[in-house]
Amino acid sequence: MNSGDALAGRVALITGASRGIGLAVARRLGLMGARISICAKNPERLEESASRLGSAGIEVLATPADVTREDQVSDLVRKTRQKLGPVDILVNNAGIGLFGPFQDQIEADWDRVLNTNLKSVFLMSREVALEMILRKTGHIINISSLAGKNTFANGAVYCASKWGLMGLTGCMAEELRAHGIRVSAVCPGSVATEFSGQSAKDPAKALQPDDVAHAVAALVTQAPGSFISEVQIRPTRKP
Repeated sequence: MNSGDALAGRVALITGASRGIGLAVARRLGLMGARISICAKNPERLEESASRLGSAGIEVLATPADVTREDQVSDLVRKTRQKLGPVDILVNNAGIGLFGPFQDQIEADWDRVLNTNLKSVFLMSREVALEMILRKTGHIINISSLAGKNTFANGAVYCASKWGLMGLTGCMAEELRAHGIRVSAVCPGSVATEFSGQSAKDPAKALQPDDVAHAVAALVTQAPGSFISEVQIRPTRKP
């Protein structure tokens, strides 16, 4: 799985890839031979991350983009295609979390979380799907959460976004499988990252970004006759 040519010739686009899970996924797929396109909203942090990937011998394109905006999504995919080639692997990782009693959340909180965690996946996936259909191949991997399978106090807006993401992922998988395109959800528990809003109870017992990257690598190296629709990841020890 870690061989340098397992994904040779493939192009992987990862959203929210300037840090945390997205950066770990970009690094893992790049070390497996993929040409990497990364995006994030913060240009400075994105450029720093691209430099780190480049220093590891990874071919990388960095494009600042707000993936909740249709025009910027189209521009991102167009630049990726022009510089690297058509997208073979899309990892929808961009996400945020806002937590607290649902009655205290304002409409802007709802819009921000749902747009980032759900709308962006719709926009990004739609943008690459037509070309994947024409080529009869492709992987779309949505980074969800165990919060898309469970509920908890103070998580209403976040859980709503991730439950919605699970529904979207399942429908996409059913519609695209006939075209040779595999759509999967990765659902980690608490991960030790700078994720906004809520941190792991005990970072020493939390999942690491590389744990999620390992799952993504496994998904994109499956035999062609099957696909894993969902991966749930939990730490060995409860936080």
